[in-house]
Amino acid sequence: MKQFNFLWYLRVLFFLSISVGGFAQETITGSVKSSSGGTIPFANVVEKGTSNGTTTDFDGNFSIKVSELPTTLVFSTLGFTSAERKITDASAVTIVLQESTESLEEVVVTGLATSVKRSNLANAVATISAEALTGTTAPPTLDAALYGEFPGAVVSANSGAPGGGLNIKLRGATSINGNTQPLYIIDGVYIDNSSIASGLNVVSAAAAGGSASNQDNPSNRIADINPEDIANIEILKGASAAAIYGSRAAAGVVIITTKKGKTGETQYSFSQNLGFTSVITLLGLRDYTEQRVLDSFGADAAAQFVQAQNQNRLVDYEKEMFGRKGLVSNTNFSMSGGSDKTRFYSGVSYVSENGIVQNTGYDKISLRLNLDHRAADFIKLGLSTNFINSSSDRGYFNNDNTGTSIGVALTATTPWLQLFPDANGNYPNNPAGASNILQTRDLVTNREKTNRFIMGGTANIDLYKAEKSNLELILRGGLDFYNLETIALFPKELQFQQPEQGGVDGVSVQGANSNKQYNLSAFLVHNYTASERLDFRTQLGITKEVFDRNSYLITATDLIASESNVDQAGNIGVDQFRLKQQDAGFFVQEEINFEDKLIAAIGVRGDRSSNNGDANQLYYYPKASLAANIHEFGLWEEDSFLNQVKLRAAYGEAGNFPSYGSLFTSYFASSTGGLSGISLLGTLGNPDLQPERQKEFETGIDIGLLNNRITASVTYYVKKVDDLILQAAKEPSSGFDSEFVNAGKLQNKGIEISLDATIAQSENFSWDAGINFFKNKSKITQLDIPAFNIGAFGATLGTFRIEEGQSATQIVGIGPNPGENGLQKFGDAEPDFQIGFNNNIKYDNFSLSFLWQWKKGGDNINLTNLLSDLNGTSHDFDTVDLDPDGQLGNGPYRVSQLGSSAKVFVQDASYIRLREIGLYYTLPSGLLDNFLGGTFSQIKLGFSGTNLINIFDYNSYDPEVSNFGSNGIFTGVEVTPFPSSKRYLFNVSFKF
Repeated sequence: MKQFNFLWYLRVLFFLSISVGGFAQETITGSVKSSSGGTIPFANVVEKGTSNGTTTDFDGNFSIKVSELPTTLVFSTLGFTSAERKITDASAVTIVLQESTESLEEVVVTGLATSVKRSNLANAVATISAEALTGTTAPPTLDAALYGEFPGAVVSANSGAPGGGLNIKLRGATSINGNTQPLYIIDGVYIDNSSIASGLNVVSAAAAGGSASNQDNPSNRIADINPEDIANIEILKGASAAAIYGSRAAAGVVIITTKKGKTGETQYSFSQNLGFTSVITLLGLRDYTEQRVLDSFGADAAAQFVQAQNQNRLVDYEKEMFGRKGLVSNTNFSMSGGSDKTRFYSGVSYVSENGIVQNTGYDKISLRLNLDHRAADFIKLGLSTNFINSSSDRGYFNNDNTGTSIGVALTATTPWLQLFPDANGNYPNNPAGASNILQTRDLVTNREKTNRFIMGGTANIDLYKAEKSNLELILRGGLDFYNLETIALFPKELQFQQPEQGGVDGVSVQGANSNKQYNLSAFLVHNYTASERLDFRTQLGITKEVFDRNSYLITATDLIASESNVDQAGNIGVDQFRLKQQDAGFFVQEEINFEDKLIAAIGVRGDRSSNNGDANQLYYYPKASLAANIHEFGLWEEDSFLNQVKLRAAYGEAGNFPSYGSLFTSYFASSTGGLSGISLLGTLGNPDLQPERQKEFETGIDIGLLNNRITASVTYYVKKVDDLILQAAKEPSSGFDSEFVNAGKLQNKGIEISLDATIAQSENFSWDAGINFFKNKSKITQLDIPAFNIGAFGATLGTFRIEEGQSATQIVGIGPNPGENGLQKFGDAEPDFQIGFNNNIKYDNFSLSFLWQWKKGGDNINLTNLLSDLNGTSHDFDTVDLDPDGQLGNGPYRVSQLGSSAKVFVQDASYIRLREIGLYYTLPSGLLDNFLGGTFSQIKLGFSGTNLINIFDYNSYDPEVSNFGSNGIFTGVEVTPFPSSKRYLFNVSFKF
């Protein structure tokens, strides 16, 4: 295929512009300031009705040539209300912009190189400001800050362990086997968000059960990013908005912009948060009596129980394990400033968090330096750099098939057992299980260490400016590089590592992961004013992304002399994973603006990738949108209570690459009779696989009332995914078990509603509130292979099932009323709806902010109950409220359902929770001036918390849980996880 000749295109645009351009007759100069008196750099100054414009310099000054006087100039910039000024002569003017609290004035990214006012936006793009991210409380990680902030997202915790472990799904199911996590872009840099296992499966053998997932409980790498560095986040939730990002955008795009420096004296900011974490809830012990112990555990156990009870040494091992309060410290320091040529922002943060389980915790140091430099009047340069060093101790939790993880072993641990070490530090063996949970907690190491460097650079070059047209060249490059080291150490002293207990005298699993990815892009943006009423903007560009990962996992067993070095072992095994991928593409987009009344856009992205069967084949992803600002048509008076009505519609397509290992048949090393060789895996590769293709149509309405004191937005979308990549069974004679094929279609339909209001506003009191609601329903509309179960531990306990005509996240199992397939539907992981309700109240120098979140419906498969039931330790074992006959306690009743019904293991995961709250007091400015010599411009004190109130009936620690992490769409499977926690923080911040 022929390549675009961008030099030719540039020449054509140049001559076209010269032909329609002219020479300005008058020069207008002036400055733009804020209401507080500060200058506003890089504000837009545009001659109304034309594309003739400029921006203010670092001191807020501007100069613009116009064809004639009088004329009207429009002044606008992010965070301020736009203003118009009629200019009658060439004398210098001063413009004062008021700070804007109206979301309609926001500037939103619509392409890879451009942005648009939200009032002209045709897509439902969620925007989260720095204040919303960190203004209420300091979030533990970036992804944790997104809970409940916008409609259309389901955020689930893979683990309660410090250091992250969340997955975010936008607008429902995106893929069955492929990627379901959004693409993250920070300052133009494509960011890796992988979760890399540390090798716990060597000991837990979790993947030997009903799921191929190793369930190693790793963190995800977006947790590395410091929320305090972020200026704003934009979430492109569907293909209609994200199509411009092509093959990686099927699950949505999260665009993160970090803070920039401002012209003027250097400003400093320091904040310190100190507090603690504690478990959200403890389930408690079973109400043991001598008779109950005798019935469940036998005479010997009953005697031990009576003796321990008489000696007052019954131990609540759940409280011993999870009752700890972990110290949290979050320190941030930043400074920003600059001259008329160069601006800078620099920040350093240190996070230290001890987990609710002893020997778990998270430490992170983040360093950031952002520079903006105007090399010449027509060249702007930007540099964004971030270095992160983090260490996370994750503990040994989740499912296992050896009974050795802390959670599983805890379900078999009774309070009369003595598991504490003696005076010499020797732990007794646990007679009731495979491991002594205290010994495992104290001696096992499961640690991740990361060194990460993220750098992005931009160059904005004004190639020419004329009266009615201008052309800009934008160059970008980004690098995301990190080394992740993992170590999972199980010393020989552990009960389950002792040879007489079936152990292997210690295990050391160490991983080294090198991940490098970089992206390069070049864009041309051409603005042309055809008349005073019609503007065109053309943009085109080329992109390239390179991904390179090399991972080693070395497993050493039979450790010599308790050494942890992998070379000091009787047996050593090595696994290596390598992934190299190159993507390249182009995009073209045309935008048309008719007097801000009708705003249309049409574009196409073309992508090719080494991850496709044919690396040279281009896949095209079109997009189109239209917004109509009804209020601009003059249908009602300007002072009407109804000041904004916008109708919008958009369509777009995006892709999802085939998963690793699906295109080609893989081999593995083997040996027979001492001879080395290779063997085939059971899955046949398919080089003819097509990428999954998402097609989405959305439509909506935005309304503003009472000078936008009340704003509302409603969006309805239909998202279809074609060419689902699934595994189809192969005939045994082929020599393979299965093959990846394009064999299905998936559909999501949903509605998103948001309402924001300024309830009260006066000199001393203000109250802003917002509520967001969303609901999504998925459906498998076509399945070309037989229906199949996936994502859990089988129909006996409850499993997900992919079946034509049914929800993609339905949960089925054996039951008394099976359908034609022999299974009964018991629930669905998809919530009925979710609601977020936030409030910001200010009175004098006090401020109170809080966010409630309500998730209605959505089911989990709770197998923690099953394990504690089988061991006779469930907290509600003897409570009678499940058995319809009122005879059996809950524990015996659940056990009685094994083999007959999975209903008792599928549980409603609804909740209402106070997601975050913050109460602050800002010292009066007069006090700062009189008693502190004016050193500080602001001092703020306060208290904040996360998950402080939690209301749910779910029968475990937290309904927000998923053993399988971000693997596919199947969240909500629980087997003895690391419990979630609540956080209490005391805050102090200074600006000077």
